[in-house]
Amino acid sequence: MEQHSPSIRTQAVALMRHGVPNRIVAERLNIPRGTIGWWRSEDRKARGEAYAQPTDCPQCTGREFDAIAYSYLLGLYLGDGHIISKPKQHHLSIFCNAAQTGLIAAAENAMRKVMPLPHVSQRVKPGCVEVKSYTKHWTCMFPQHGPGKKHERRITLEPWQQEIVAAHPWEFIRGLIHSDGCRLTNWTTRVVAGERKRYEYPRYFFTNVSDDIRRLYTDTLDKLGVEWTYCKRNGNPFNISTARKASVALMDTHVGPKY
Repeated sequence: MEQHSPSIRTQAVALMRHGVPNRIVAERLNIPRGTIGWWRSEDRKARGEAYAQPTDCPQCTGREFDAIAYSYLLGLYLGDGHIISKPKQHHLSIFCNAAQTGLIAAAENAMRKVMPLPHVSQRVKPGCVEVKSYTKHWTCMFPQHGPGKKHERRITLEPWQQEIVAAHPWEFIRGLIHSDGCRLTNWTTRVVAGERKRYEYPRYFFTNVSDDIRRLYTDTLDKLGVEWTYCKRNGNPFNISTARKASVALMDTHVGPKY
């Protein structure tokens, strides 16, 4: 093992005690990260300090965070997201269509803006990409987390979440559409002056089996002045349609198709 001078070690420990991450200390002093980690561990032992995983969780630290990014991420989470919270495994996952690279980038960007410190990665699966952010503190940011599937338990927003959605409703709608929605072009034919003509018109669909999540979606649409209807399939009101021209125009302006 390469020997380093006591002065270099002292300098490294001083930086770490001021909150500089191991990676930054290693790069600044040109010391292997493993050595820096060992020095940090030995310094903690010498001071009798118990290790605590660093966090920038807004709920635990009280720091300000990007509310716009959070409103969008909340929509993604309620649609195609879940949290793993086990003794040695904690992460938030958002599942995206592999072909929709813009959505993948937006999901990762939102995670980093809400909590920059946790590691974020992508896991490629057949037909999809799982965007993952590793920290147990996502359960603080998404108190809707719990055992079982979302549609099998009550989903309500905390007062602080309601305030964010009320301040940034379009980001919330965009997140829901980007997770469990789509923009389609329907068509029909009509006879005009004895000639059958084809007409095309766009519409937005949102599909979710949770009554609570659908209600959060429609309540927000109501506040935004967007008209919607239930589109039942096999008697189930899981699909919500927006087809009125003015409402589709609003959705196009603030949401748009996934890409």
